[in-house]
Amino acid sequence: MSIPSRERISELVSDLVERQGFDLEDVVVTSAGSHSVVRIMIDSDRGVGLDAAADLSREIGELFDSSASFGEAPYTLEVTSPGIDRPLTEQRHWRRAQGRLAKVELADETIDARIGPLSGDDIALVVGGKRAPSVRTVPLSEIRRALVQVEFSRPSSREVELAGGVLDGRVSPLDADTDLDALADESATQLPSAESDDTIEDTTKGQDK
Repeated sequence: MSIPSRERISELVSDLVERQGFDLEDVVVTSAGSHSVVRIMIDSDRGVGLDAAADLSREIGELFDSSASFGEAPYTLEVTSPGIDRPLTEQRHWRRAQGRLAKVELADETIDARIGPLSGDDIALVVGGKRAPSVRTVPLSEIRRALVQVEFSRPSSREVELAGGVLDGRVSPLDADTDLDALADESATQLPSAESDDTIEDTTKGQDK
């Protein structure tokens, strides 16, 4: 029996993820021959703590093992938080990305802006860069696409101040010289590094008899 579809896995884990205080951001199933990797992406306003993620990984593994949908198909389970360079498609994504730099596509222009507080259906954006930062408020309905950017230099403290800082539990762009360092810090303090940053990797399930 093959691994269930992404939709079926989402149905199986959504209630469990929600009960643990997380949002289910995505499910990705990658096949390599007879073996599959099932990656469960979760997040919350406070980030993803190591102990909570490990507990959730064990519970999801037990759920999968008891489900007839999985049978004896071999797979590896990973519970992971989304990466820094993620698209912003929901209000919660904007709220959690406060303080981060994003490329924002509007109807008539594309701007690089640091994300500020979300207020209702409007988002505050810090534009102008390090030299002359200022705040611009934009309705979310006017944003066609937005993608958080990986930063290779430290932003000005004024930029981050105008953006209102970051939520408790999230990595600040001021805490490291580059986002590559921030990724390393986050994986060390929140989720241990396995095959990728910010990942709890469970043992292989359903080994062939």
